[in-house]
Amino acid sequence: MGIVKSFLIAFSMYSRIPVPQFQWEERDMRYTFCFFPWVGAVVGVCVYGWNCVCDRYGIGMVCRAAVDGALPLLITGGFHVDGFMDTMDAFHSYQSRERKLEILKDSHIGAFAVIMLALYGLLYMGAFSEIGDKRVLKIVCAGFFLARCLSGIGAVSFPLAKGDGMLFLFADRAHRRIVKGALYVQSAGCVLGMVLVSFGTGAAVTAAALAAFWWYYRRCRREFGGITGDTAGYFVVLCELCMAVSGAAADVMFRWM
Repeated sequence: MGIVKSFLIAFSMYSRIPVPQFQWEERDMRYTFCFFPWVGAVVGVCVYGWNCVCDRYGIGMVCRAAVDGALPLLITGGFHVDGFMDTMDAFHSYQSRERKLEILKDSHIGAFAVIMLALYGLLYMGAFSEIGDKRVLKIVCAGFFLARCLSGIGAVSFPLAKGDGMLFLFADRAHRRIVKGALYVQSAGCVLGMVLVSFGTGAAVTAAALAAFWWYYRRCRREFGGITGDTAGYFVVLCELCMAVSGAAADVMFRWM
């Protein structure tokens, strides 16, 4: 029953998908991160399905790319984008570490958050507008799953910048050995599936995800002394963008070869 509750908590916390509600207890949170990637699986299936509908009915590229960008927001409620914007404000404040951590908690939106979100949206939609090969699309959609696997691994492996907050709550109560093992297995299975669809594109998208993961660790360790819930959201958004851009680049290269 604890596993089922962990699954429901993951979807209740990280998505807007309706699930049965109940009183959370500490033991129910031990395996929540194990199921976090499956929110990404739902996003990936929806994005892939939408693109199939576009192909079937001849829906234009602008509408296709716009909905590709909207679907993750609708399914997750913009949970990760909120963290991305807070982190962008903190990164670009050029203040002390303590002040940057305060900015992460500030509910106000700064200019840099808006600018970087606009840049993200343009790059994301531009990348999806260039993906025409179904194999590439499958791989990029699998990336929604992989990004959350890596985010979960980071949550139970990287140092935390604060001793409070939602990420600390879940990481502190997680059964770290089992969670890490489950996420590593799921990551490996996802990467294997990606390279089986197309070795070159799968390898490129995986490399982009790992590069984003490395950058996330280095930047957050330097700027904040560790990660927070907001920076975890920042990573998911960054990782998804990097994978979409690398997939689009691979698709363009295929057309020229």
